[in-house]
Amino acid sequence: AISSDMQQVLIEDCAFHRCVRVGRFDSDRSITFIPPDGEFELMKYRISQNVRLPVKIVPIVEEIGRNKVLYNIRVAADVSKKRFATGLVIRIPCPSNTAKTKISVSKGRAKYDVVHHAIVWRIKRLAGEAEATLSCTAQLSTVTKSTVWSRPPIEADFVVPMVTASGLAVRYLRVVEKSTYSAEKWVKYSSRAGSYQIRI
Repeated sequence: AISSDMQQVLIEDCAFHRCVRVGRFDSDRSITFIPPDGEFELMKYRISQNVRLPVKIVPIVEEIGRNKVLYNIRVAADVSKKRFATGLVIRIPCPSNTAKTKISVSKGRAKYDVVHHAIVWRIKRLAGEAEATLSCTAQLSTVTKSTVWSRPPIEADFVVPMVTASGLAVRYLRVVEKSTYSAEKWVKYSSRAGSYQIRI
């Protein structure tokens, strides 16, 4: 476990770049390394407990008979007011026999993608503690052989700068430079959606 500012963070499957002196990490949880040239990935890890999702999506999807589906989707940025989520792209699946959609959003833009049978909702920026909603009525065409809609999950992409879903934080950063080169010290956090799916 690694201590964050709020709590202990239990990390799993931790793997370091070969430049890291692993012995120091095992003894005092400090990561000491001589960086190689260029950009590189210092550490990879996985967490499965106490994950706070920075973006929450609450879907209500109701099938009305065989010819209509009603959607009410709420998305919220569950971060402080000083933070924000950017580049939100939410893909909401529709039945393959969707003939017509009537979509209304409180923020961003949304349209039905005929090729992928999904409503694609784009929001450029969503402030912390703010919400946005989407409502849609999908009219379905009559099919000769009806099949049960499998209800694939909603998929979402987004980036939340300066936020870590794990709660893991860098307590301090020290650079030891023996040459005349002056290094600039800074830490940047960013949470990306990865494979983010919500069942409907």
